[in-house]
Amino acid sequence: MKDTSRTSSLSHLIRDPVLLFFVILVSAGLALFILFPLYRILSYSVTSDSGGISFKTAVEVLTSPTYLKTFRNSMLLGIITALISAFVGYVFAYALTRTAIPFKGFFKAIATIPVISPPFVLSLSMIFLFGRNGLITKKLLGIEDSNVYGLHSLIVVQSISFFPIAYLTLTGILEKLNPAVEDAALNLGASRARIFRTVTLPLSLPGIVSALLLVFIQSMEDFSNPAVISGSFSTLSVEAYRTITGMYDMRGGALMALMLLAPTLLAFTLQKYWLSGKPFVTVTGKPTASRKLNTDPKTVWPLFIFCALVAFIVILFYGTVLAGAFVKIWGINYSFSLAHFKYVLSQGLVPLKNSALLAIIATPVTGLMGMIIAFLVVRKNFPGRRAMEFISMLTFAVPGTVVGIGYILAFNDKPFLLSGTAFLIIMAFTFRNMPVGIEAGTSTLLQIDKSIEEASTILGATSFVTFRRISLPMLRQAFFSGLVFSFVRAMTAVSAVIFLISPRWNLATISIFSLFEASRYSDAAAYIVVMIAIIVVAIGVLDKAVKLLGNPGARNREDT
Repeated sequence: MKDTSRTSSLSHLIRDPVLLFFVILVSAGLALFILFPLYRILSYSVTSDSGGISFKTAVEVLTSPTYLKTFRNSMLLGIITALISAFVGYVFAYALTRTAIPFKGFFKAIATIPVISPPFVLSLSMIFLFGRNGLITKKLLGIEDSNVYGLHSLIVVQSISFFPIAYLTLTGILEKLNPAVEDAALNLGASRARIFRTVTLPLSLPGIVSALLLVFIQSMEDFSNPAVISGSFSTLSVEAYRTITGMYDMRGGALMALMLLAPTLLAFTLQKYWLSGKPFVTVTGKPTASRKLNTDPKTVWPLFIFCALVAFIVILFYGTVLAGAFVKIWGINYSFSLAHFKYVLSQGLVPLKNSALLAIIATPVTGLMGMIIAFLVVRKNFPGRRAMEFISMLTFAVPGTVVGIGYILAFNDKPFLLSGTAFLIIMAFTFRNMPVGIEAGTSTLLQIDKSIEEASTILGATSFVTFRRISLPMLRQAFFSGLVFSFVRAMTAVSAVIFLISPRWNLATISIFSLFEASRYSDAAAYIVVMIAIIVVAIGVLDKAVKLLGNPGARNREDT
């Protein structure tokens, strides 16, 4: 039976040359820019300088107390950050979906700020607020020798950075819970607290575990925050970079990158394929009554105070960076100054232009690639479809440090010789950032009746015409999500491109990192403010552009 199905799907693929072309094109891209770099970093790690297989360096790295301590540090940071972020994200999501707290729109906006912000923002705020010249430590509390570097600061910074990931994941889970289940318990006399403990919390368990795993992956991958404020608390992502650039040990750095890949890949596999198959939530196709929001003041106001406190912390941290960009010398001279912006718009303008240009080029490519892959894996049946889905989503679990080292090893020799080129940076952006677009597109397509597209095919349209005129317009919201995420991540990328830049193609984030290393914090703050302005404008432009896509889509649906 399976052989017959496989033969049928293969014959269908051969009969549709356009579909065959895109399957080959996408498969070749995934093999070249995802699998090949991973293979190169793995093979390089277990070979000697003479070219033979050797596990000597691997054994030295894996048994070294220094490297093992770094691995434990990364795991500890990831676990603590995941627990705190999941807790904050769950409380935030529960408050906004289950209670009648005021200012919901404001809190939702607050939860999106860390998602679209450049790297280094929160680390810079920690230095401005709690460093030796910190506004709180020195100015308000009179502490002269405050040590802002280490695990405690990393936990705060990463928790603020990544709680929106948990919030967005848990919001989707809580909104999908059938309100009839909770209403039945309420009608039977159960208290709100008991309903939460025995119904809501158990049913939202898959979302909690998913949020924990997603935040854990992001924490393990994070390079920018540990590179700035980790101090003596070493992490794998930063240590791999320092091993390569400081000790000139490419093989040792590659091995450390692989040590980083193992736990993130395991967490991704659990989140994506094991957890998603667990039937925790009972959702039927039957219409249900609207959810009754909890209006009990004993619940609403404590949750409001909690959300307000989180919002205050977010505003404090981001407002501090904004203020720091307009003062002469933070902690010493707080007088108003535009000198830092003059520096950014003069000496720092070229990296800023490079970042914007490469992000603008990579964004539509990434968005279209995500929608094409989503369309192929959901709507088409062809050999290798499951493999394409897995490989295309794999880059979410691959840390940026691994991507950068893998690309250097894969494309620094003949026949490619692409190191330092704009093309290689764009490909790194594209294949690293497309999983969000794929996930959004897949979810949307599963909710759209296939008969709409089948009618187009029956009328003689090819797969490409059907995708362009029917599927893509209906995917415009998912397309917009993919475009925004792609642009923001391309503008703010650090670890994936720090090995790929060249004198010709230096980027804004790497320039900011250099300013941190030189302790020029106000210049870095000005750089970050300019980047935020560019990102906000770009999101507005993308929103307008994607809305234009909806007009032909509406006509197509009417004609169909």
